Amino acid sequence: MSISTAGVDRASVIAAKFDSSAATYDAARARLVPCFMRFYETVIALLPFSRDAAIDVLDLGAGTGLLAAWVAEAFPQAKMTLVDVAATMLERAKIRLASIAHTPTIVVSDYANAPLGGPYDAVVSALSIHHCDDDAKRALFKHVFAALRSGGVFVNAEQVAGPTPALDAEYERAWHADIRAAGASEEEIAVAEIRMHEDRCAPLDAQLAWLREAGFVDVDCRFKDGRFAVYSGRKAL
Repeated sequence: MSISTAGVDRASVIAAKFDSSAATYDAARARLVPCFMRFYETVIALLPFSRDAAIDVLDLGAGTGLLAAWVAEAFPQAKMTLVDVAATMLERAKIRLASIAHTPTIVVSDYANAPLGGPYDAVVSALSIHHCDDDAKRALFKHVFAALRSGGVFVNAEQVAGPTPALDAEYERAWHADIRAAGASEEEIAVAEIRMHEDRCAPLDAQLAWLREAGFVDVDCRFKDGRFAVYSGRKAL
């Protein structure tokens, strides 16, 4: 397991908030993302590779390796690179992925301000890029495009803003109702809301437009449930 560090100063506040909840993060995720199974299953469905392909995959904001584990289970020969600013979260990812076929590379870094490396067959992310402001998202999408091989795909399972203030408020109300119905405790909700102070969510339509602007084709949203969306784009051959 190779681990390196680079350029984490800008994101130190986010890293601290996520590291402080690393021990309970996974257990709470299914309650705080009411559409949990469809959300992650859609990411896997959007990776257009044979299940025995030795694909190179970059996971941005990998956290505890939850999404990376889904990818590794679906594509056992995948070569994984995990990037996140939260070192404690990545230590949990290291343990989670210890038994996969190819030893993953784990990088403690602010991916919005560091080279992405590559080339990759796929770049994936789950519930991370919304911490970037809009200009940083647009720039990141261009960097992701450059890091992909021709024919490669970018899949983002994301938290998005509503297209209007009224709909954004409705997303918020629905989310609170859904997570309480799913059994989230008030403590879990409070901790999540502390992390959410760093959110910079953007409407889905804007993000799809930024993907096209970056050069992606076949840009589409394949799953959406209120504030949760899974969208993707492809780098043409």
